[in-house]
Amino acid sequence: MVTYIIRRLIGALLMLAVVSMVTFSIFFVVPRLAGVTATDFANRYVGRAATQETVVAVANKLGLNDPVVVQYARWIKGIFVGAEYDYGAGVEHCPAPCFGYSFVTKNPVWPDLVDRMPVTLSLAAGASVIWLLAGVAVGVLSALKRGSIFDRTAMVIALSGVSLPPFFTGLIALSLFSYGLRITAPGGAYTPLTENPAEWAYSLILPWLTLAFLNAAAYARLTRAGMLETMGEDYIRTARAKGLRESTVITKHGLRAALTPIVTIFGLDVGILLGGAILTENVFSLPGLGKYATQAISTQDLPKIMGFTMLAAFFIVMANLIVDLLYAVVDPRVRLT
Repeated sequence: MVTYIIRRLIGALLMLAVVSMVTFSIFFVVPRLAGVTATDFANRYVGRAATQETVVAVANKLGLNDPVVVQYARWIKGIFVGAEYDYGAGVEHCPAPCFGYSFVTKNPVWPDLVDRMPVTLSLAAGASVIWLLAGVAVGVLSALKRGSIFDRTAMVIALSGVSLPPFFTGLIALSLFSYGLRITAPGGAYTPLTENPAEWAYSLILPWLTLAFLNAAAYARLTRAGMLETMGEDYIRTARAKGLRESTVITKHGLRAALTPIVTIFGLDVGILLGGAILTENVFSLPGLGKYATQAISTQDLPKIMGFTMLAAFFIVMANLIVDLLYAVVDPRVRLT
Protein backbone atom coordinates (compact mmCIF):
# COMPACT_ATOMS: atom_id res chain seq x y z
CA MET A 1 0.00 0.00 0.00
CA VAL A 2 2.85 2.39 0.85
CA THR A 3 4.53 1.62 -2.47
CA TYR A 4 1.27 2.29 -4.31
CA ILE A 5 0.86 5.66 -2.58
CA ILE A 6 4.47 6.65 -3.32
CA ARG A 7 4.04 5.77 -6.99
CA ARG A 8 0.90 7.85 -7.23
CA LEU A 9 2.55 10.81 -5.46
CA ILE A 10 5.49 10.70 -7.84
CA GLY A 11 3.11 10.54 -10.78
CA ALA A 12 1.19 13.56 -9.47
CA LEU A 13 4.40 15.57 -9.07
CA LEU A 14 5.55 14.64 -12.58
CA MET A 15 2.18 15.67 -14.00
CA LEU A 16 2.39 19.07 -12.28
CA ALA A 17 5.91 19.50 -13.68
CA VAL A 18 4.66 18.73 -17.19
CA VAL A 19 1.76 21.17 -16.77
CA SER A 20 4.14 23.91 -15.62
CA MET A 21 6.38 23.39 -18.66
CA VAL A 22 3.44 23.37 -21.06
CA THR A 23 1.93 26.47 -19.44
CA PHE A 24 5.21 28.37 -19.58
CA SER A 25 5.78 27.31 -23.18
CA ILE A 26 2.33 28.48 -24.28
CA PHE A 27 2.79 31.95 -22.83
CA PHE A 28 6.51 32.52 -23.46
CA VAL A 29 7.89 30.10 -26.06
CA VAL A 30 5.03 30.08 -28.58
CA PRO A 31 4.77 33.91 -28.71
CA ARG A 32 8.50 34.11 -29.41
CA LEU A 33 8.05 31.72 -32.32
CA ALA A 34 5.38 34.09 -33.60
CA GLY A 35 7.78 37.02 -33.47
CA VAL A 36 7.04 38.55 -30.05
CA THR A 37 10.21 40.08 -28.61
CA ALA A 38 11.44 40.70 -25.07
CA THR A 39 10.53 44.39 -25.37
CA ASP A 40 6.97 43.40 -26.30
CA PHE A 41 6.73 41.46 -23.03
CA ALA A 42 8.29 44.37 -21.13
CA ASN A 43 5.64 46.73 -22.51
CA ARG A 44 3.07 44.83 -20.44
CA TYR A 45 4.92 45.78 -17.25
CA VAL A 46 5.63 49.45 -17.93
CA GLY A 47 2.55 50.47 -19.93
CA ARG A 48 2.18 52.12 -23.31
CA ALA A 49 3.28 55.57 -22.15
CA ALA A 50 6.85 54.45 -21.35
CA THR A 51 9.76 55.43 -23.56
CA GLN A 52 11.66 52.88 -25.60
CA GLU A 53 14.71 53.25 -23.36
CA THR A 54 12.60 52.43 -20.30
CA VAL A 55 11.11 49.38 -22.00
CA VAL A 56 14.52 48.03 -22.98
CA ALA A 57 15.86 48.64 -19.47
CA VAL A 58 12.93 46.82 -17.84
CA ALA A 59 13.33 43.90 -20.26
CA ASN A 60 16.96 43.55 -19.22
CA LYS A 61 16.27 43.90 -15.49
CA LEU A 62 13.48 41.32 -15.60
CA GLY A 63 15.66 38.90 -17.53
CA LEU A 64 13.34 38.72 -20.51
CA ASN A 65 16.35 38.52 -22.83
CA ASP A 66 17.68 35.45 -21.03
CA PRO A 67 17.35 31.98 -22.59
CA VAL A 68 13.93 30.39 -22.17
CA VAL A 69 15.33 27.66 -19.93
CA VAL A 70 16.75 30.27 -17.55
CA GLN A 71 13.43 32.14 -17.47
CA TYR A 72 11.53 28.92 -16.75
CA ALA A 73 13.90 28.02 -13.90
CA ARG A 74 13.46 31.53 -12.46
CA TRP A 75 9.67 31.20 -12.67
CA ILE A 76 9.67 27.80 -10.92
CA LYS A 77 12.04 29.14 -8.27
CA GLY A 78 9.61 31.99 -7.62
CA ILE A 79 6.79 29.51 -6.99
CA PHE A 80 8.79 27.62 -4.36
CA VAL A 81 11.08 30.22 -2.73
CA GLY A 82 9.87 33.60 -4.00
CA ALA A 83 11.34 36.04 -6.47
CA GLU A 84 12.96 39.47 -6.67
CA TYR A 85 11.53 41.97 -9.17
CA ASP A 86 13.67 44.93 -10.17
CA TYR A 87 11.48 47.61 -11.77
CA GLY A 88 14.20 50.26 -11.82
CA ALA A 89 13.01 52.33 -8.86
CA GLY A 90 13.88 49.51 -6.47
CA VAL A 91 13.81 45.79 -5.85
CA GLU A 92 10.54 44.26 -4.68
CA HIS A 93 10.39 40.83 -3.05
CA CYS A 94 7.53 38.55 -4.03
CA PRO A 95 7.11 35.84 -1.36
CA ALA A 96 6.47 32.23 -2.29
CA PRO A 97 4.37 31.05 -3.97
CA CYS A 98 5.07 33.86 -6.39
CA PHE A 99 3.30 33.92 -9.75
CA GLY A 100 4.34 37.47 -10.52
CA TYR A 101 2.45 40.76 -10.46
CA SER A 102 -0.66 41.69 -12.38
CA PHE A 103 -0.14 43.86 -15.44
CA VAL A 104 -3.33 45.77 -14.66
CA THR A 105 -3.55 46.12 -10.88
CA LYS A 106 0.19 45.69 -10.11
CA ASN A 107 -0.83 43.45 -7.21
CA PRO A 108 0.82 40.07 -6.57
CA VAL A 109 -1.17 37.26 -8.16
CA TRP A 110 -1.17 34.73 -5.30
CA PRO A 111 -2.98 36.89 -2.70
CA ASP A 112 -5.66 37.64 -5.30
CA LEU A 113 -6.12 33.92 -5.91
CA VAL A 114 -6.35 33.27 -2.18
CA ASP A 115 -8.99 35.99 -1.81
CA ARG A 116 -11.11 34.44 -4.56
CA MET A 117 -10.66 30.84 -3.44
CA PRO A 118 -13.29 30.77 -0.62
CA VAL A 119 -16.03 31.69 -3.09
CA THR A 120 -15.15 28.85 -5.45
CA LEU A 121 -14.67 26.43 -2.55
CA SER A 122 -18.12 27.37 -1.23
CA LEU A 123 -19.70 26.87 -4.63
CA ALA A 124 -17.93 23.55 -5.19
CA ALA A 125 -18.72 22.15 -1.73
CA GLY A 126 -22.44 22.89 -1.77
CA ALA A 127 -23.06 21.93 -5.39
CA SER A 128 -21.06 18.68 -5.20
CA VAL A 129 -22.99 17.45 -2.15
CA ILE A 130 -26.33 18.21 -3.82
CA TRP A 131 -25.53 16.64 -7.17
CA LEU A 132 -23.93 13.53 -5.61
CA LEU A 133 -26.82 12.77 -3.26
CA ALA A 134 -29.55 13.69 -5.74
CA GLY A 135 -27.94 12.00 -8.73
CA VAL A 136 -27.17 8.72 -6.97
CA ALA A 137 -30.58 8.58 -5.28
CA VAL A 138 -32.49 9.22 -8.51
CA GLY A 139 -30.30 6.75 -10.39
CA VAL A 140 -30.89 3.97 -7.85
CA LEU A 141 -34.66 4.54 -7.78
CA SER A 142 -34.83 4.63 -11.57
CA ALA A 143 -32.96 1.32 -11.79
CA LEU A 144 -35.21 -0.31 -9.20
CA LYS A 145 -38.35 1.03 -10.94
CA ARG A 146 -37.16 0.38 -14.47
CA GLY A 147 -39.77 1.24 -17.08
CA SER A 148 -42.06 3.04 -14.62
CA ILE A 149 -43.35 6.59 -14.96
CA PHE A 150 -40.78 7.72 -12.40
CA ASP A 151 -37.96 6.14 -14.39
CA ARG A 152 -39.05 7.68 -17.68
CA THR A 153 -39.64 11.12 -16.15
CA ALA A 154 -36.34 11.09 -14.28
CA MET A 155 -34.37 10.13 -17.39
CA VAL A 156 -36.08 12.82 -19.49
CA ILE A 157 -35.17 15.41 -16.85
CA ALA A 158 -31.65 13.98 -16.66
CA LEU A 159 -31.28 14.21 -20.43
CA SER A 160 -32.42 17.84 -20.27
CA GLY A 161 -29.93 18.56 -17.51
CA VAL A 162 -27.05 17.08 -19.49
CA SER A 163 -28.07 18.90 -22.67
CA LEU A 164 -28.71 22.40 -21.28
CA PRO A 165 -25.57 24.48 -20.56
CA PRO A 166 -25.28 26.16 -17.15
CA PHE A 167 -25.32 29.69 -18.58
CA PHE A 168 -28.78 28.98 -20.03
CA THR A 169 -30.24 27.31 -16.95
CA GLY A 170 -28.58 29.93 -14.74
CA LEU A 171 -30.13 32.84 -16.59
CA ILE A 172 -33.54 31.15 -16.58
CA ALA A 173 -33.23 30.45 -12.84
CA LEU A 174 -32.23 34.06 -12.14
CA SER A 175 -35.12 35.44 -14.16
CA LEU A 176 -37.66 33.13 -12.57
CA PHE A 177 -36.62 32.78 -8.92
CA SER A 178 -34.58 35.93 -8.23
CA TYR A 179 -36.19 38.66 -10.32
CA GLY A 180 -39.62 37.08 -10.82
CA LEU A 181 -40.66 35.29 -7.65
CA ARG A 182 -37.95 37.00 -5.54
CA ILE A 183 -37.37 33.93 -3.39
CA THR A 184 -33.60 33.68 -3.96
CA ALA A 185 -30.74 36.17 -3.85
CA PRO A 186 -30.01 38.14 -7.05
CA GLY A 187 -26.76 37.74 -8.92
CA GLY A 188 -23.71 39.27 -7.29
CA ALA A 189 -25.19 39.16 -3.77
CA TYR A 190 -22.49 36.92 -2.29
CA THR A 191 -21.98 37.00 1.49
CA PRO A 192 -18.87 35.35 3.02
CA LEU A 193 -19.45 32.43 5.35
CA THR A 194 -17.54 34.11 8.18
CA GLU A 195 -19.85 37.14 8.13
CA ASN A 196 -23.24 35.45 8.13
CA PRO A 197 -23.68 31.69 7.50
CA ALA A 198 -27.39 32.04 6.79
CA GLU A 199 -26.86 34.82 4.23
CA TRP A 200 -23.97 32.82 2.77
CA ALA A 201 -26.21 29.84 2.10
CA TYR A 202 -29.03 32.08 0.83
CA SER A 203 -26.71 33.82 -1.65
CA LEU A 204 -25.42 30.49 -3.02
CA ILE A 205 -28.53 28.30 -3.07
CA LEU A 206 -29.44 29.17 -6.67
CA PRO A 207 -25.87 28.73 -8.05
CA TRP A 208 -25.69 25.43 -6.15
CA LEU A 209 -28.90 24.14 -7.66
CA THR A 210 -28.02 25.37 -11.15
CA LEU A 211 -24.62 23.69 -11.11
CA ALA A 212 -25.97 20.58 -9.38
CA PHE A 213 -28.74 20.19 -11.98
CA LEU A 214 -26.15 19.74 -14.72
CA ASN A 215 -23.99 17.21 -12.85
CA ALA A 216 -26.78 15.38 -11.00
CA ALA A 217 -28.33 14.51 -14.35
CA ALA A 218 -25.12 12.81 -15.51
CA TYR A 219 -24.74 11.01 -12.17
CA ALA A 220 -28.31 9.76 -12.30
CA ARG A 221 -27.84 8.26 -15.76
CA LEU A 222 -24.52 6.67 -14.82
CA THR A 223 -25.85 5.28 -11.52
CA ARG A 224 -28.93 3.86 -13.21
CA ALA A 225 -26.81 2.08 -15.83
CA GLY A 226 -24.45 0.72 -13.18
CA MET A 227 -27.27 -0.50 -10.94
CA LEU A 228 -29.08 -2.24 -13.82
CA GLU A 229 -25.88 -4.09 -14.68
CA THR A 230 -24.98 -4.91 -11.08
CA MET A 231 -28.42 -6.11 -9.94
CA GLY A 232 -28.34 -8.83 -12.58
CA GLU A 233 -25.06 -10.37 -11.35
CA ASP A 234 -24.86 -13.83 -9.81
CA TYR A 235 -23.68 -12.59 -6.42
CA ILE A 236 -26.84 -10.47 -6.10
CA ARG A 237 -28.98 -13.55 -6.62
CA THR A 238 -26.82 -15.40 -4.10
CA ALA A 239 -27.31 -12.64 -1.54
CA ARG A 240 -31.05 -12.80 -2.00
CA ALA A 241 -30.97 -16.58 -1.74
CA LYS A 242 -29.26 -16.26 1.64
CA GLY A 243 -32.32 -14.43 2.90
CA LEU A 244 -30.74 -10.97 3.21
CA ARG A 245 -33.07 -8.03 3.35
CA GLU A 246 -33.66 -6.29 0.04
CA SER A 247 -32.32 -2.98 1.43
CA THR A 248 -29.07 -4.73 2.39
CA VAL A 249 -28.78 -6.33 -1.04
CA ILE A 250 -29.30 -2.98 -2.76
CA THR A 251 -27.03 -0.82 -0.62
CA LYS A 252 -24.26 -3.17 0.49
CA HIS A 253 -23.94 -5.37 -2.60
CA GLY A 254 -25.52 -3.54 -5.51
CA LEU A 255 -24.84 0.13 -4.90
CA ARG A 256 -21.29 -0.35 -3.64
CA ALA A 257 -20.23 -2.04 -6.86
CA ALA A 258 -22.08 0.51 -8.99
CA LEU A 259 -20.35 3.43 -7.24
CA THR A 260 -16.90 2.62 -8.66
CA PRO A 261 -17.28 4.83 -11.78
CA ILE A 262 -19.06 7.46 -9.67
CA VAL A 263 -15.92 7.85 -7.52
CA THR A 264 -13.89 8.51 -10.66
CA ILE A 265 -16.04 11.20 -12.20
CA PHE A 266 -16.83 12.78 -8.82
CA GLY A 267 -13.15 13.35 -8.11
CA LEU A 268 -12.57 14.79 -11.57
CA ASP A 269 -15.67 17.00 -11.45
CA VAL A 270 -14.77 18.43 -8.05
CA GLY A 271 -11.18 19.03 -9.16
CA ILE A 272 -12.32 20.88 -12.27
CA LEU A 273 -14.86 22.84 -10.25
CA LEU A 274 -12.24 23.91 -7.70
CA GLY A 275 -10.19 25.20 -10.61
CA GLY A 276 -13.03 27.62 -11.32
CA ALA A 277 -16.66 27.18 -12.29
CA ILE A 278 -16.25 29.77 -15.03
CA LEU A 279 -19.74 29.81 -16.54
CA THR A 280 -21.64 29.59 -13.27
CA GLU A 281 -19.59 32.25 -11.52
CA ASN A 282 -19.97 34.65 -14.42
CA VAL A 283 -23.73 34.09 -14.75
CA PHE A 284 -24.29 34.76 -11.04
CA SER A 285 -21.50 37.40 -10.75
CA LEU A 286 -19.71 35.46 -8.02
CA PRO A 287 -16.22 36.83 -7.27
CA GLY A 288 -14.53 33.44 -7.48
CA LEU A 289 -11.65 31.93 -9.43
CA GLY A 290 -13.73 31.44 -12.57
CA LYS A 291 -14.67 35.11 -12.83
CA TYR A 292 -11.07 36.02 -11.96
CA ALA A 293 -9.88 33.93 -14.92
CA THR A 294 -12.27 35.51 -17.43
CA GLN A 295 -11.26 39.00 -16.31
CA ALA A 296 -7.59 38.08 -16.68
CA ILE A 297 -8.17 36.71 -20.17
CA SER A 298 -10.17 39.77 -21.29
CA THR A 299 -7.36 42.10 -20.18
CA GLN A 300 -4.59 39.75 -21.38
CA ASP A 301 -3.10 39.79 -17.89
CA LEU A 302 -0.43 37.12 -18.37
CA PRO A 303 0.71 36.55 -14.74
CA LYS A 304 -2.88 36.16 -13.55
CA ILE A 305 -3.68 33.68 -16.33
CA MET A 306 -0.59 31.60 -15.57
CA GLY A 307 -1.26 31.65 -11.83
CA PHE A 308 -4.86 30.54 -12.32
CA THR A 309 -3.81 27.81 -14.76
CA MET A 310 -1.30 26.33 -12.33
CA LEU A 311 -3.77 26.46 -9.44
CA ALA A 312 -6.48 24.78 -11.51
CA ALA A 313 -4.01 22.10 -12.62
CA PHE A 314 -3.03 21.50 -8.99
CA PHE A 315 -6.65 20.93 -7.97
CA ILE A 316 -7.29 18.53 -10.85
CA VAL A 317 -4.09 16.52 -10.26
CA MET A 318 -4.81 16.30 -6.53
CA ALA A 319 -8.36 15.16 -7.25
CA ASN A 320 -6.99 12.39 -9.48
CA LEU A 321 -4.56 11.40 -6.75
CA ILE A 322 -7.33 11.18 -4.15
CA VAL A 323 -9.45 9.07 -6.52
CA ASP A 324 -6.53 6.67 -7.01
CA LEU A 325 -6.09 6.33 -3.26
CA LEU A 326 -9.83 5.77 -2.76
CA TYR A 327 -9.71 3.01 -5.36
CA ALA A 328 -6.98 1.31 -3.36
CA VAL A 329 -9.21 1.43 -0.27
CA VAL A 330 -12.35 0.17 -2.01
CA ASP A 331 -10.71 -2.44 -4.23
CA PRO A 332 -7.45 -4.08 -2.97
CA ARG A 333 -6.73 -5.37 -6.48
CA VAL A 334 -5.88 -1.81 -7.56
CA ARG A 335 -2.82 -1.80 -5.29
CA LEU A 336 -1.18 -4.36 -7.53
CA THR A 337 -1.40 -2.21 -10.68
